[in-house]
Amino acid sequence: MNKINNGEIIEFLKGLSDDIDDSGAPVAIILAAGHGKRIKSERSKMLHEIWGKATVVRVANVVSETLQSKNQIIVVGIKAQQVAETIGKAKNRIFVLQKEQKGTGDAAREALTILNKYRNISDIYIFPGDIGLITPEVVSKFKSRFEESNCKMEILTGVYKGDPYENAYGRIVRVPEFDISGIPSGEDQRNVIEIKEYKDIFAMQDRSSYNALYKDKKYRFSKEDLLNINEYNTGVYAVDYKHIMSQISKLNPDNIPGELYLTDVIPLFNRNNISVGAYPADDNNTVIGFNVKSVLQKMESIYRRKVWVCLRDIIFIENPDDFYIADEVVEQILKLDSKFPFLDISIGKGVYIGKGVKLNRGAIIKSGSVLNGNIILGEGSIIQENVSIRTCPNENILIGKNCIIMRGDIIKGNVTIGDGTRIENSVNMTGSDKYPLKIGNNVTIKGTSYIFGSEIEDDILIEHSVLKCKRVKRTIKRDGNIQPVKWVVPPPQGLNIVTDL
Repeated sequence: MNKINNGEIIEFLKGLSDDIDDSGAPVAIILAAGHGKRIKSERSKMLHEIWGKATVVRVANVVSETLQSKNQIIVVGIKAQQVAETIGKAKNRIFVLQKEQKGTGDAAREALTILNKYRNISDIYIFPGDIGLITPEVVSKFKSRFEESNCKMEILTGVYKGDPYENAYGRIVRVPEFDISGIPSGEDQRNVIEIKEYKDIFAMQDRSSYNALYKDKKYRFSKEDLLNINEYNTGVYAVDYKHIMSQISKLNPDNIPGELYLTDVIPLFNRNNISVGAYPADDNNTVIGFNVKSVLQKMESIYRRKVWVCLRDIIFIENPDDFYIADEVVEQILKLDSKFPFLDISIGKGVYIGKGVKLNRGAIIKSGSVLNGNIILGEGSIIQENVSIRTCPNENILIGKNCIIMRGDIIKGNVTIGDGTRIENSVNMTGSDKYPLKIGNNVTIKGTSYIFGSEIEDDILIEHSVLKCKRVKRTIKRDGNIQPVKWVVPPPQGLNIVTDL
């Protein structure tokens, strides 16, 4: 990014930023500046989605919900405008640009600099933007742990299970039982010495050793010792503002990538007798970060399983490994469950139910169907296989009670369908803002029909017809039956350019 672009981006970020609440409430710093080259995507890593939401949005939402403070500083860098726009403007949220990718220490320093003008900043919480499975429970427990401890810095850790050579996380290096001279470490045992990054460990010569200093005692670790440490750094920290500000300017890029590691403040804290603690999260799945597509896919599967566990005894989900129900719809289902003794909702394999959809009791959605947008599905309605029902943001689809939408139908735009209506196979229906589609009660539409922007009264049969901006009146014939509409097709256009081969 050149200087002109940086200036433009900074002005753009100011427009999305608010001001920090300087009442002493905690401040969360979310690091969202990296591209994530290993993800092999033009899109910023932070904008990759877990269960329909950008991972950084999930982190920001959970943190805001749980810290009992809206104060957030979000550090952006690569694709800064896209990332900031996706997260969006909010009360007490500030966006900061990391102008060059110099590491997590530099990113945190950029964020902390913003706080210089405030007078009552105390607790700082730092989160990477890619841990999209983090939960309110994890953050709440971490906050309580920090507040109750005597530590000025707390690290949230995980425990790696698997091949150490596949563990790319930084290792939590703790004080062993004996120092380099064989003297017992005493009460220092298990204290945190530092976090050793995987890249730096891997770059060590085989059979070489590493000496670490803690309270004037030396401790020796072989390369294998370090690699086999299974407690790892999640990138989540709680720290006292004054202490981090006193040390962060001392960071230096003495490592393999030549970056400023935020983790290097830990030895600085130790040298200045500033207490550092670390403890593992109860569930490793909640602190997974991703750099590659396979891990992102694993996170998506974990979230899907979480949704299935939440709903499995409330509604029927045909295939726990192949469905999507947006968070907002899950919440709506849970509210229905608290209101009614049973729901009898059934979701088929491969069904996609997006944000904005509202389900009702007795709704059946069969395999491969997609419902996405502002859609209300009436009680007892059935959506058969491979149906597509979609709206744009300002459009609405209302499907009445006990309707049947059959295999392969397409419904989109502004559409109202009355109770008991039956839309048979391969029908395409659309309504626009100017010409919404209104279909009455107990209507049947069948055959290869296309209906656009029309008004169809109750009880009418439409078969093999194309109706564009038409009104179809309920008309009773002399024999008492209702007049159907069949084989209504507009006159052809463009015949003058169509010839036989």
